[in-house]
Formats: sequence, C-alpha cells, structure tokens
Amino acid sequence: MTVPLRILVIDDDASIQRAFRRALEEEGYTVVTAQSAIEAEAAIGRGAFDICTLDLNLGEVYGLDLLPRLREWAPWMRVILVTAVDDVKVAMNAVRTGASDYLVKPCTPEQLTHAVDQQAQARRLEKRIESLESDNTAREAHKFTTSNTSLMAQFESARQVAATDATVLLLGESGTGKTALARAIHDWSNRAKAVFATVSCPSLSPELLASELFGHVRGAFTGATDNRQGRVQIADGGTLFLDEIGDLPLAIQPKLLRFIQDHEYERVGDPHTRTANVRIIAATNRDLKKMISEGQFREDLYYRLNVITLTMPPLRERTEDLVSVAEGMLLTFVRQYDRPARRFNEQAVNWLRQYGWPGNLRELRNVVERAVILCNQESIGLEYLPTHTESAAKPGPGLRAGDTVSLEELERAHILAVMSATSTLDNAAKILGIDGSTLYRKRKQYELTKEGSAA
Repeated sequence: MTVPLRILVIDDDASIQRAFRRALEEEGYTVVTAQSAIEAEAAIGRGAFDICTLDLNLGEVYGLDLLPRLREWAPWMRVILVTAVDDVKVAMNAVRTGASDYLVKPCTPEQLTHAVDQQAQARRLEKRIESLESDNTAREAHKFTTSNTSLMAQFESARQVAATDATVLLLGESGTGKTALARAIHDWSNRAKAVFATVSCPSLSPELLASELFGHVRGAFTGATDNRQGRVQIADGGTLFLDEIGDLPLAIQPKLLRFIQDHEYERVGDPHTRTANVRIIAATNRDLKKMISEGQFREDLYYRLNVITLTMPPLRERTEDLVSVAEGMLLTFVRQYDRPARRFNEQAVNWLRQYGWPGNLRELRNVVERAVILCNQESIGLEYLPTHTESAAKPGPGLRAGDTVSLEELERAHILAVMSATSTLDNAAKILGIDGSTLYRKRKQYELTKEGSAA
C-alpha cells in the first residue's frame, strides 16, 4: 500500500478548511491546514507536501503573490488556486505564475476531489519516476571500479560486513554514493533475494514517519482509513535503509532503538507487539556526535547504529577515478538517448578534473547527462559543459584550501556552492541528495537566500 499523499489547504476561512479537510480525508489523503502565509511556511518547514490548495484572497496576502514563494519553499508541490471569481485572466496568470489548476468556489466536494485527484495522479507518476531513477542510479553506481585507495578500503570492508547481519552506518557528503553502497551491501549479502526497502527520514512528520516505519491500524490518526504495513514488515528477511538518519525525530528514536535491539515493534494505534528480521543500514551527512552533545540525537541509538562505520570520500578526493566514472556515465546516457557523443575532448577532461564537484556523483551525473543530450558530435567540449558551475570549482565561500573547519561550516559552504551553481532550488536539492523541506530548513539555519548568497 502506498503512502497517502499530503495536502496543504491554505485558506483563512475556517469553514472552508473544515469542508476541504473532510472531503479530502474521506478520499484517503493526509490533510494539514494553514490560515496564513506564515502558517503555510511553518507547515512546509515541518514536512513535505505533494499538493496545495491556495485561496486567492488570503487576507494579508494576495494568492498570486504567494505562489512564487510556495514554488521557492516546495518546488515539486502542485498548487491548485481557489478563487471566488471565474475569471479566465486570473486563471491564466495563476498557471503562468506556477499553479497547476484552479477551482471556483463555492465548489462541491466532488469538484474538489476531482481536481486534487488529477494532480495526485501526476504527482504519483513524478514520484514513481524519481524512485526508478534513484534505484537505477544506485544499481549502476556500485558497478564502477575505483583506483582510489580510500574507496577501495571501504568497498573491501563493505563486502566483508555484507556477509554478516551487523548494523552499518554510512557517512559522507550528499551525493557521494551512500545509497549505492547500501544497495551493494544488500546485493552482496545472503538477503539479496529479499526486499531492500528505503525510508527517507526528513521527508515526513514524526507521526507519518512512525507509520511509514512500523505501519498503522485503521483509525490510528486522522486520515488512517485502512490498516497499513510498515517498512520493517515489508522488509522482513531483507534490508531496511534509513536515509538521512540524522534527521530522525527524537520521538521516533526510542522506537527504532528498541527495534534494533529486540526486533520488536508495534504499529501505530495497535498494542500488539510484532517482530521482524531486518538488517539495518543507516546513512547521514551530519555530525551525529555533535548532535548528541546538543541533545538532538540519542547516544544509545548512535552506538547501536555505529557497529560498522563506512565513510564515502567526496568526488574531489577521487581525482584518479573522476574521468573514468564520467566516461562510464557518458556511455550509459549515449545508449539511453541514442546520441553521437563518444568521448570528452582534452579541454573538457581538464575541466572535469579541476572542478570542485560540491554535489559529488549526483552532480557529475547531471552534468554528463546534459552534455550528452546537447552534444551533436562525437567529442564533448567545454561548450557543452555548464559554464555557470565554474565559480564552484574554487573553495567554498569564506574557505581557503587547507583550512581546518567544522563540519557545519563545510556543510554551509557546500550548500552555498551548489545553490550558486544551479538555476533552481529543486535542482540544488536533487544534487545535494535531500528533499525540498530539508533544503528549506538548511537555508534558514545558515541564513542563505534563494540566490545562494548569505542573507
């Protein structure tokens, strides 16, 4: 059973909020309401939404003026503008500004659910494509060989630990291949024929994340219209990959600790204790020890996760691998798109080696894919590489080569470099390997503007 899509209803009329919530929850959607732009921003900061209904006359702000901000906060979210006037010009302006559809109120529950269902179908397709692309990337990535001694050591350790059921903690910057390594450990293990399930810890609210992990029973919370299996049950006999474990809410951490220790859990709303035989692999780009000292992560959970630790080096430290990895990606995309490119010319190879690659393998993949699509000859030159990324080839803002800096300072510089090197926040989030809500929180934390500069 799929995770219910999350809907944000933005309207300053409480009666409209209640009516929309009732109609949409009856269709199985999870609904959160907001009566102002401030409440909407806070809601998006707490968890990702798939669809939003936005009242045109919100009181303190005009709906069309809020649309660009919604696109900035959550670029993937599909917005349905709700207006009291059936005005074609308003509708055209809404679509031009970023809305996916519009509704005229008063509208019937059937009209509302029809409009939302249409956007839900499109959003589910987008998420399915994203999932397939992520899975394909992971499956392809661990086929590459390496000449980097650090990475060779990590791969050797990974093969050894794969033969056991030990819990593994993967560390490294976003885009370095942690998901690929997790998948490789599963494929090398005696659990390879069983399920490899993934949970993205930052993408859901604590309540929904508990449901995603452990399942729920009907009526456990608003919107829980059916019993639902959790990932631990789905992955029974296989592997559960917890991506961005550093973003796991404190409220969920004791439940995960108990599951790792005793293999026991309860579905949300169900007192009956269940068991599952699942191997746990977790990954993070955060400093968990610092989070422990700040009271944001449980020390006992950290030691349960930290049985075996593997660290993926950033691409900038894998200079001996870079060109061969890029050429492998080139051949993959040439076959996929049936394009004429066969190689990088000397200038392009030099640029690949000199560029800092703040987004690591994920950014390299995007750059190579773009070059293959645009190139109409056998040799890819500098003209097919994104010149706007040249600024990021230098050390991050405020940092000099050889500086000793904290992980937090490095993360800030890394995010700033990627934002400066990409045209949209959506692309930046994809390169960083995080969802839009996490990028939004990071921007707030480090006071970074949309343009990628310090606020």
